Amino acid sequence: MELVENIVSSHASLIEADSIVIRFSGDSGDGMQLTGNQFTDTAAYLGNDLSTFPEFPAEIRAPIGTTAGVSGFQVHFGSKEIFTPGDEYDVLVAMNSAALKVDLPRLKKGGIIITNTAGFDKKNLGLAGYADGVNPLEDGSLDNFTVHKIDITKFTKDCLAGTGLGMKEIERSKNMFVLGLLFWMFDEPMDYTITFIKEKFAKKPDIAEANIKTLKAGWNFGDHTEIFTTRFKVSSAHLPKGTYRNITGNHATAIGLVAASEMSGLPLFLGSYPITPASDVLHELSKYKTSGVKTLQAEDEIAAICAAIGASYAGGLGVTTTSGPGMALKTEAIGLATILEIPLLIIDVQRGGPSTGLPTKTEQSDLLQAMYGRHGEGPLPVIAANSPADCFDTIMEAARIAIEHMTPVICLTDGYIANGSEPWRFPSADQLKKIDPKFVTEPNGPDGTFLPYKRDEKLSRPWVKPGTKGLMHRIGGLEKANNTGTVSYDAVNHETMTIIREEKIQKIADYIAPAKIESGKDSGKMLVLGWGSTSGSIKTAVRELIAEGHDVSHLHLRHLNPFPNNLGDLLNSFEKVLIPEMNRGQLLKLIRAKYLVPAIGLPKVQGLPFTTSELKNKILDLLK
Repeated sequence: MELVENIVSSHASLIEADSIVIRFSGDSGDGMQLTGNQFTDTAAYLGNDLSTFPEFPAEIRAPIGTTAGVSGFQVHFGSKEIFTPGDEYDVLVAMNSAALKVDLPRLKKGGIIITNTAGFDKKNLGLAGYADGVNPLEDGSLDNFTVHKIDITKFTKDCLAGTGLGMKEIERSKNMFVLGLLFWMFDEPMDYTITFIKEKFAKKPDIAEANIKTLKAGWNFGDHTEIFTTRFKVSSAHLPKGTYRNITGNHATAIGLVAASEMSGLPLFLGSYPITPASDVLHELSKYKTSGVKTLQAEDEIAAICAAIGASYAGGLGVTTTSGPGMALKTEAIGLATILEIPLLIIDVQRGGPSTGLPTKTEQSDLLQAMYGRHGEGPLPVIAANSPADCFDTIMEAARIAIEHMTPVICLTDGYIANGSEPWRFPSADQLKKIDPKFVTEPNGPDGTFLPYKRDEKLSRPWVKPGTKGLMHRIGGLEKANNTGTVSYDAVNHETMTIIREEKIQKIADYIAPAKIESGKDSGKMLVLGWGSTSGSIKTAVRELIAEGHDVSHLHLRHLNPFPNNLGDLLNSFEKVLIPEMNRGQLLKLIRAKYLVPAIGLPKVQGLPFTTSELKNKILDLLK
């Protein structure tokens, strides 16, 4: 948080800040995700740039009061460009002692702590692992911070006394007290959230009234008590002109699929099986029935992808969504789609693994699975989104490749960008490029015959809607003869078809944009090469180092197979190449193998994204 000016207003001074990081933290039942989302939506509504990081336990009923059960929501908002949720917090809202214990290490020295004292009784302190008789609110350990001790639970109960609501409903409203207080502290209006509450609880007016009453009580508490001596004002960011909305990666993915359907003229079908953190794409697309979108919640992962393959065979845009464990189950069917050579989007929202692993934590560990995780020689295009808003553009690109090159495409996102959010400039229809599906309706062979594997300049085979007169042909998982498509067990033909399928994927590089340096010079001492959700952290670190006078550049990849044609030349233009990844070095292996450059890896597999300081420290160490 960088402070610009100080203005005195009533009993609290108003400080202008260009960016602030807030961490909402408590039990899963404390409503921290909802609180954070509402604060974020209001900040976006006011024109702030922002980045969020929701973090929550995997258990539906996480152990209450323990550090394992802490649910957090982090938002970094400001009047400048924001690319990460922030390394450290300016403000920590801790609803209980476990939340304080988990998140205190990343609170800036002199930062603000807002606590619910009801969560610091003997029982909660014991559950959080504090020694008997130790209370961090009373032992002086927080003297380096500004601490506001408020019995939020009691104030909420007092506020809603006489409403007729049960104690369970009353306690659930305490997050609204916190939200109202934060709105006052950061000089933000409550209107957006009041509208949200009225819409969400339209059929439960008593609940809506209780939440609004508690929200206003939180605001009034900040305004009328004199324990708060400081308020903060964050002006609107100077973003490019346009219409914006706050969007998560999963929602951007869903909207991108709808747009791809519209721009290609193909009906959209999603076959999916619920799995964290990909389920929201299914949930969101199920709302688009009036747009002709069909969604199927299948009985398992295999059924989901097979249904999507059927939709593509029938002439639609078939899509399946999953995460790492689901990708493993879909492998055989992905092989089928590969040998069929039909368009199919396979969206993998990566999470911590292997197996069930860390289902609510983020990781980039499915890259090699996407590249090689199939039986036989079955190369496929692999692309990756780099931010929540970028999921829209990445999905559009994946659909274009799948349809115009007649191939399944694997699109990688991850839990960090799937659940995180940022402002997204809504594109107008004229900004979206048409996607051209070329259905064959006439024979393409001699004497009026049809050759289902006669290829065009992209090496793509024809796409025929079933039932097209005169174009009957055989399709299936057995190897086909080149051109004619009859079943073939000929050894030389199999090798020919295998090489053609590989060449077709590599030829896609001729139809994608060349790699481009995002920050810094096109040659020099150090290139930081990234992919996926490491983008924001790398971009922030590199820009700060450039401003400090260091020779460092940043290149971020969307296309991972095939790589852009000019990537090798760019890599060889730098003395050193650093590749940070949330895995043990998967892109590193691919880059070293293909380009023979002595790239250096920076692996991280903690279920957490990189911080800017981690990257800066590593880059500076290598530059010495």
